[in-house]
Amino acid sequence: MKKTVFTSVMVAVGMLLLFSCDTGYKSERNHLSSNTIVQQPDGTISLKLEKADCYSDMVDPSVNTAEWNVVVSKSGRYNVWLSSATRDTTNLRYSHKVLVSVHDKRIEGVPECDKIVRNFSDGSYPFRADSFMGSMYIKDPGEYSIQVISEKILPEDQVRSDKSGADISKLISVSFTPVKR
Repeated sequence: MKKTVFTSVMVAVGMLLLFSCDTGYKSERNHLSSNTIVQQPDGTISLKLEKADCYSDMVDPSVNTAEWNVVVSKSGRYNVWLSSATRDTTNLRYSHKVLVSVHDKRIEGVPECDKIVRNFSDGSYPFRADSFMGSMYIKDPGEYSIQVISEKILPEDQVRSDKSGADISKLISVSFTPVKR
């Protein structure tokens, strides 16, 4: 009799723990999915600045940072492109190198105008300039934190208040495109 009661209590406690843990896991998983960027079916990873967690330093803007949580489903080599909204298609005026990092891999460089998109309108920026930064190999599928550090990650209130034209360009997105063989 004692054995039956003990077994019933243990089963009840086990079920309680199982369901309470499962509920917490589902809640955490739903929270992550709303803040996480998922790789597109064609393999592209598109990171828009408005969806990033951004950190700005008005004293030293060269350390302004944007960060995304990304689920990579396909490993492989990716070309890394930065897109900047700009007023000048000949010089983006990045005064410091831009750093793109994924886990322990890094790419650094000063963006140049490799591709120009005309009739792009982002407030006072009529052009979009795409800059090739290099390629990066992502070995394993999984969740990664992708970070970009650049003085052209501008706080929205600074962009709206800049009437002088001193900021010729601003970073708007980062794209990882799969390299096809």
